[in-house]
Order: sequence, then C-alpha cells, then structure tokens
Amino acid sequence: MVVLQLRFLLVPFLTSIMGAAQYMMQDAALMNYIDRRILSVEKRLEKCNQDILDYVEEFRDFSKMVQSRLAGLNNYKAEVKSEVENLLRRIERAQRDIDYLGSATDSNICIEVHEDLVKQQLLEEAEEKKNLRLVFNASCDHMLAGIKSLKIVKKTGDKHGSWMKDPGKKHAKIYVLNGSVNNVILEFANIMTFMESNHTLKARRVTLPFPWEGTGHIVYQGFLFYHRYGSLNEIIKFNIQKKNTTDRMLLPGAGRIPAYQLSPSTKIDLAIDEQGLWAIHAEPETGGNIVITKINHITMAVEHTWDTPCNSKDAEAAFMVCNTLYVVYNLPSGGTSRIQCIYDILGAVNTSEIPALHFPRRQGSHSTIHYNPKEKQLFAWGDGSQIIYKLHTKQKV
Repeated sequence: MVVLQLRFLLVPFLTSIMGAAQYMMQDAALMNYIDRRILSVEKRLEKCNQDILDYVEEFRDFSKMVQSRLAGLNNYKAEVKSEVENLLRRIERAQRDIDYLGSATDSNICIEVHEDLVKQQLLEEAEEKKNLRLVFNASCDHMLAGIKSLKIVKKTGDKHGSWMKDPGKKHAKIYVLNGSVNNVILEFANIMTFMESNHTLKARRVTLPFPWEGTGHIVYQGFLFYHRYGSLNEIIKFNIQKKNTTDRMLLPGAGRIPAYQLSPSTKIDLAIDEQGLWAIHAEPETGGNIVITKINHITMAVEHTWDTPCNSKDAEAAFMVCNTLYVVYNLPSGGTSRIQCIYDILGAVNTSEIPALHFPRRQGSHSTIHYNPKEKQLFAWGDGSQIIYKLHTKQKV
C-alpha cells in the first residue's frame, strides 16, 4: 500500500522534472538562435559601416579627380583662348603678307603705260623719297668714321652666339643668347654680374616657347625679336618679363639663303639703330646681294625695303647705324674683319669715297655684331668671346 502511494507521488514529480528540463532545452535553443541572429546583424552592420567608409573614400577620390579635371579644363580654356587670339593675329599677318605679295607681284607686271602715267609715277617716287627723308633723317646726321678700340669683356659659351643690352630701356641688364639654335635666354643685372666667374648662377633664365635660329636676334623695348627655328622667315616678338609671345610676322623674300656667307646659320639678322628695328637678309633674286627692311616694332609691319649693292659673299656680319648699313667682311679661314660695303638708304653718304674700315687687329671671326644706339658701341660675339667696340663718328657729307 505504501509502495503504491510512493509510486503515485513519484510519477508527478518526475513528470514535472522532465517538463522543466524540456523547457530549459527550449530556452537554450532560443538563446542560441537569438545569439546567432544578433551576431549576423552585427556582421551586417560592420559590413555596412565598411561599405560606407569605402564609399566615402571613393567619393573623395572622385571629388579630387573632378576638381583636377575642372582645373585642367580652366587651363585648357585659357590656352584655347590664347591660341584663338594668336590665330587671329596670324590671320591678320597672313592677310598683310598676301597684300604685300600681291602688290609686289603687280609691280613686276610688264605693261605699256602712257607718258603722263610715267611722269606721275616719277613724281610719286620723288614724293616718297622726300617723305622718307623727313621720317628717317629727323635725328640721324652722323656716320661711322672708324673703330677706336676693342675690349674683350668675357669668353664664355659656344663659338656662335649673341649678347646685348636693350637700348630702349634705362636699365643696365645684359642678355646672353648662346649658340645658333637654343631656347634659353640668360639675363644679368649688369655687366659686372656677367663678368663674374660664377655668372651663370646669378642669371635669370628665360625659356622661349620656340627656339631661335642663327645669331641675328635683338632685344628692344623689353621684347626679344628673333628668327624662329624651323621656319622659313617667321620673326617672333617675345615679351621677356611676361614670358609670352606677343606677335609674329613673316618677312617676305627672306630665309632662303644665309644673310652672310661666312655665317651660314643666320638667315635673318635683326638690327637696331636710332630709327628702330631693321631686318637684314639676302635673296637669290638679287644675286646674293643684301636686302634691308624697316620694320615697325610695335605693329610688326614692313614699312619699306631697300636692295643694296653689298654682296653676302665673304660677309660675316652687318649692322645699322643711323639709316646706314655697314657690312663686315673676312676670310673664310678667319682674319682681320673689315667694313668695305656701306649703303645709306637716303643716299646721304658718298660710299665711293670712304676707305675700308678695319677692326682693331684681332685674328678670328664674328658670328654677330650689334650696334647699340644708346651707348654708340658695337656688341660683338667672336669665337666665343664677348667684345665691345668703341666707335668714332662724324657728320654725314
């Protein structure tokens, strides 16, 4: 009886224990499920956070790229604008050259003219010569009588080159252009700085957009005028301080043969005198004789052209002084340079009565000789030496 009672008591007890264990197992499974779900959510949140960081970094890179492209587009816009302006100038220059060539072609046409037309033409030519005398004879009444002395300032650079001051400016800066093909100008504060042993360290270097050809360049009124390398007869006007090309022109008839036989790299030699900018070159049509052209340095337009009797054979250089061309000759092997052909555009100098003018004795040759009207001196480059010649002048006859 007692056993039976115990049995009845144990059955509910065991049943309750088994039920509790089942509930505990269910709770554990539930907790495990919840833990796995939370872990999955955390992983997704972590991935989402990493994706956001990646997107932010990608957006920053993209933003930088866009800003860089926009800056490039602004630069390109400025370049395009500059090229368009340059193209317009070239079109204007081409039109001017076409007009010039058209007038030159028309002047060579052989036609029969009435006697009155011939008289009219002679009167117009006389009037033109009169106007030229008024324009070019205003401040020029002297001519070269001799070369008093030379001073070798320095010996630096290649055999060929050019050095000068700017006669149109008050400063004492020295400009050195080394070599017959180059694109770097050296600017010195004064001649004393140039003469120092470490002079290249103290020079301001100016890089040109196009290299030059020959040694016939000139600095005037803050601009460098030079013959562009690789072109037949293109003259570049370059602002030295702003470092940009401001204008350019084509010089009709020039560039086909050297201006001087003994300086074959120079096809166009630019010069400065009291009247401004000149171009000196030779043409096959003139039998190799030298042609001089007056150029307006502001508009880069041809003002007038003269054929001279001076031949380019055995010539090494030339320069202008007061409307007069002086051609320097030498031996092919080098020797004493001499001036033996002079041409005055107004006929104010009787060249037949002028003896040959010899440079002070110095064996060698010149690759360039430039006249400085402000200092009345010649700046020459001879076999790598930079030379100054002092001049003796007199009144024109």
